Amino acid sequence: MRSASLQYANALADIALEQGATGPVIQQLSDFTAAYSSFAELRNFFESPATSKEEKRGVAGKISARLGANKIVRNFLFVVIDHRRTRELPEILATFQKVLRERQGIAETEVFSASTLNDAQKKEITQMLERVTGKKIEAKFSLDASLIGGVRVRVGDTIYDGSLRNRLDGLRERLAAE
Repeated sequence: MRSASLQYANALADIALEQGATGPVIQQLSDFTAAYSSFAELRNFFESPATSKEEKRGVAGKISARLGANKIVRNFLFVVIDHRRTRELPEILATFQKVLRERQGIAETEVFSASTLNDAQKKEITQMLERVTGKKIEAKFSLDASLIGGVRVRVGDTIYDGSLRNRLDGLRERLAAE
């Protein structure tokens, strides 16, 4: 499923970026997906093999119109319906947002610290990560009680561990090796 979601997300990103409509597409697709996820009857309607594509397109068109969705979103929904992928809409949306961030050179990061960081510390960490990654950083800061001091940062699949616990573990390993 992830592969299919990625294909749909990439196709939608191509069109949204080409037409300069990423913001509206994200919002409108989010609104439609929220309605789809919130109402079991709507989900059942779109997922039912007994319902024709034409009926599904008609309902999707009406919902899109009510939400003020543009032609890009409406046509994208029709493609998803035609290929029986409505069940994957939430995953497609999440993947689409991730693909857009990657294409725009934005990296989401999680920064874990033992204590609350002030604004200057947050700014310094963000700037350092931007230098290291070469991307614009959108950081989410959280407390981690298991850290004694320092920070641990996750950027995508990469973890930078500058925590005191990690340093002590490294020192313990070096001493044990000697």
